[in-house]
Amino acid sequence: METVDRFDTTLTDGERYRLLIDAVTDYAIYMLDANGIVTSWNPGAQRFKGYTAAEIVGSHFSRFYSEEDRKAGLPARALDTAVREGKFENEGWRIRKDGTRFWAHVVIDPIRTTSGRLVGFAKITRDLTERKAAETLLRQSEEQFRLLVQGVTDYAIYMLDPHGRITNWNPGAQRIKGYRPDEIIGEHFSRFYTEKDRLKGEPQRALEIATREGRYERESWRVRKDGTQFWANVVIDPIRDDAGQIIGFAKITRDITERREAQKALEQTREALFQSQKMEAIGQLTGGIAHDFNNLLMVILGSLELVGKRLPDDPKIASLISNAKQAAERGTGLTQRMLAFARRQDLEFTPVDVIALVRDMMDLLQRSLGPSVSVDTRFPLKLATARADANQLEMALLNLAVNARDAMPNGGAITIGAREEKVMAGSTSGLKAGRYICLSVADTGEGMDKATLSRAMEPFFTTKGTGRGTGLGLSMVHGMMEQTNGRFVLKSEKGEGTVAELWIPIAKETQAESSAGNAAKEAEEAVRPLVVLAVDDDGLVLMNTAMMLEELGHKVFEATSGKQALDILRREEAVDLVITDHAMPQMTGVQLATAINDERPGLPIILATGYAELPPGSEIGLPKLAKPFRQQELSQAVSAIMRN
Repeated sequence: METVDRFDTTLTDGERYRLLIDAVTDYAIYMLDANGIVTSWNPGAQRFKGYTAAEIVGSHFSRFYSEEDRKAGLPARALDTAVREGKFENEGWRIRKDGTRFWAHVVIDPIRTTSGRLVGFAKITRDLTERKAAETLLRQSEEQFRLLVQGVTDYAIYMLDPHGRITNWNPGAQRIKGYRPDEIIGEHFSRFYTEKDRLKGEPQRALEIATREGRYERESWRVRKDGTQFWANVVIDPIRDDAGQIIGFAKITRDITERREAQKALEQTREALFQSQKMEAIGQLTGGIAHDFNNLLMVILGSLELVGKRLPDDPKIASLISNAKQAAERGTGLTQRMLAFARRQDLEFTPVDVIALVRDMMDLLQRSLGPSVSVDTRFPLKLATARADANQLEMALLNLAVNARDAMPNGGAITIGAREEKVMAGSTSGLKAGRYICLSVADTGEGMDKATLSRAMEPFFTTKGTGRGTGLGLSMVHGMMEQTNGRFVLKSEKGEGTVAELWIPIAKETQAESSAGNAAKEAEEAVRPLVVLAVDDDGLVLMNTAMMLEELGHKVFEATSGKQALDILRREEAVDLVITDHAMPQMTGVQLATAINDERPGLPIILATGYAELPPGSEIGLPKLAKPFRQQELSQAVSAIMRN
């Protein structure tokens, strides 16, 4: 192996310095004479300035400066500074041989003899173009981030020191929280928390979680400068130095109050839709049960009535029949409530003076409620008339009053009031736009918790205990109001009583009183014996109807389907009247009536049904006989249609 001497004693000091300077390639190290002429040139100078020693030695060093700097006298000023101050140092743009620029760090030192005479200058230049570019990019990046943060107004973006004190503040923070930078910088961020959260130590816990887990995120209430609260999404991230030490926190807050309210409204809408669908499903089931139950009750009532006329005058037998009829009539009342909930009962809409209706009921209400309950009314001096079924409205009001009484076992007060309200389009109440009478029944009773309130209108749901209620009172009111195109609203809190509101559409001024039901009030007139076609798919109901008609002196043909009825009509031309059930398979009563009108125009038809609302096709204007009907009601219906 070749041995290299660590120190060659044959070299002079000057030779050693020359070797040192020539070995440096990262710095341009060269000398100038007293006038600035280049007198030496090292490889480093050649590498990043581009000139060989032969090309540059003897030239003035000013050629490395830009045209602007030369005109400004910067080269001469650099030498003057070095002479005067013993050193010149700065950074600036310099020019390479090929005309390109580079960012240079320049140091010029004066060279003097031992006597102090200036003989030239030592000049060291370093190419810092890459560092300059990196610094420029960093500065641009920092400026962009500053502009970004300052340009954000939907988010509060600011920094905290390690102790939670605010160190900067963006316009978004000022907009959301209300503080100007001079008001809040230097303050502790806990002032944005509610008093309750501060007492629980939430601010400090947030910083601890961010430090321990690397991030903290929560949604909760925050407080603005004016004291108002907003629902905030908060993110806190720790900021660490190169050694991993916490030097502060980055905090981003967004006001999401509107989003939270929209979410709550959506959840309420979903819940309302679910409740509506549930009630609709229960209504469909209830309506179907009530329809079948009506048929059974009709057979029982009709048969009892006919049997009662044929049995001997025995008081004991008459008492038993009377008891059976009363039980059946109570069942009829139950089915009417079920149909009311299912919105399938017959309603007779007329203009109703709500104030007069309530005043006429006061004696009945007071007797029904007992002496431990006081009833008060609060009405305006003038109130528009409501479009409602007066009888059903009375029943609903009585139901609500009895419910209120039962909620006050130790007595209390009931207040019945009314006011006019206007509902605008798009209202969250679900009501159509228009004017309404809000009839309210308020009590001072026990009130209901949220779980009970949510189920209060469900059929058969009751809190009264076994034997003290059917659970159909409120559901009947709900169904009646839906059928009226109004709304039944219950408001209650445990221990705060209950307010029940009936929102009833206001009657049009031109609306005349319905003539429906007048026939039932007129005295029954004798009708000649008729040939009647009775149609019903239920054999028991059909037999019962036929027997009642025959009892009235009419001849009856029986059909169990629409097709059989048409066959009889084509065979028996002497038929004077058709009485048909509606809810029949294959061909409904309305469809049968349409077919009869095509073949036998003008033939009177009565539609027997337990439903108030019929599907499309009922516009042919058929008179209806509500099930269950007794012989007297059947006779009145026959008399009314034959007189027309």
